[in-house]
Amino acid sequence: MILAAEDTSAAFRLADSIKELMAQNTLEKITVTDIVRHAHLTRQTFYRHFRDKYDLVNWYFDILARQCFDEMGVTLTLREGLILKFNFIRREKVFFAQAFRSTDYNSIEQHDYQFILQFYTNIIEKKTHKPLNEDLRFVLELYCHGSISMTVEWAVSGMEKSPESL
Repeated sequence: MILAAEDTSAAFRLADSIKELMAQNTLEKITVTDIVRHAHLTRQTFYRHFRDKYDLVNWYFDILARQCFDEMGVTLTLREGLILKFNFIRREKVFFAQAFRSTDYNSIEQHDYQFILQFYTNIIEKKTHKPLNEDLRFVLELYCHGSISMTVEWAVSGMEKSPESL
């Protein structure tokens, strides 16, 4: 979800609220009411910005993704971009560990998978000047599922390995 500049203040307040709540509870147990009360905002404000709490989590994740992925292949190598991503996740350890534990259909795991699949698809199609064939699409999907699975495992198991070693 892309927000106008005047809307980002409330969105960040909601993100800060859910991050603080996730330090004490699982994402599944946190309600929109909990989030808005903690942020001292209204439900109307919440729903003006987000569809549900998962949309809020995914929006916050997209901020990370834009910082990392927009520069991959431009000013950062793939490895440098991924290290940046993992360092961001690690700085927000409690939030992302809780977020990656969620198994909801709209979870950050599913969101991240779709994000990186589209990202890599775009890169390959741009470099080859043609759409992915079925075999390459399968290999890319396999890679993306594996990458996300390893990210989730790292995030929920305490993030002990350094981002550089992943």
